[in-house]
Amino acid sequence: MNVLTLNTHSWLENQPLEKLHQVADQIIKEDYLLIALQEVNQRIDSLPITTDNNFHPTAEQFPVHEDNFAYLLVQYLKEQGYHYHWSWAYNHIGYSIYHEGVALLSKQSIQPEAVVISTEKDPANYRRRVLLIGQTKLDDKPITALSCHYSWWLDEHEGFSYEWQQTEKVLQSYTSPLVIMGDFNNPASAKQTGYELVLSSPLQLQDSFLTAEKTIGEHTVEKAIDGWGDNQEKLRIDYIFTSKKLAVNNYQIIFNGKNTPVVSDHFGVSATIQ
Repeated sequence: MNVLTLNTHSWLENQPLEKLHQVADQIIKEDYLLIALQEVNQRIDSLPITTDNNFHPTAEQFPVHEDNFAYLLVQYLKEQGYHYHWSWAYNHIGYSIYHEGVALLSKQSIQPEAVVISTEKDPANYRRRVLLIGQTKLDDKPITALSCHYSWWLDEHEGFSYEWQQTEKVLQSYTSPLVIMGDFNNPASAKQTGYELVLSSPLQLQDSFLTAEKTIGEHTVEKAIDGWGDNQEKLRIDYIFTSKKLAVNNYQIIFNGKNTPVVSDHFGVSATIQ
């Protein structure tokens, strides 16, 4: 069962439609069952649309616009004969002109929930963060999937630490195995910060990079990018964490300019889960 996570950087990229098609080509090639996307943007001034039955709204769904990156991706995939259920949750205003959010795509139907986990609640503030939680299936097995885009580490009470505590509280009520994917903005190389909080969580999670039988690649950021303007290191900040009852066979970095083109300022992460 192949899964994928990618911070798309969507309309901030050069030639974004070409890169959207490259993402779709990889999805078709690997036939992913579950996909988590971050920085899924739409222009504030573009037109809202009426979505079809494959879109699964949250309880207080923010309107989806005609240029929503996930919407266009799903439509393109449909044109190629690949059908995905999907959901999108709004995080905040980005770069003054975008509604920025996170998305989940699944071959199976999704029961979504969007939960604000940040101390900041103002929808216009870039510090507002929302979890998109989807109850779905990998093949015939129920799972709880998350697409998430967390804040940076600030201290033990703000930023990532607070957001992760809220994540743990929310997920206590979910009983199926967890697949948590996204941009955590906390490097695996940093000790006693966000990454360590996740590994020591009572949710009993495993890092697919560490537990996979076979790994290809490691880092998801290799230069200065938005939010990491002074970075000069190779960082692993995009993850696929799963419940320990799930086995991870393969882990691979994609969209890194090697076997797959670069489509974003982040590389993608894929895994094969049993």
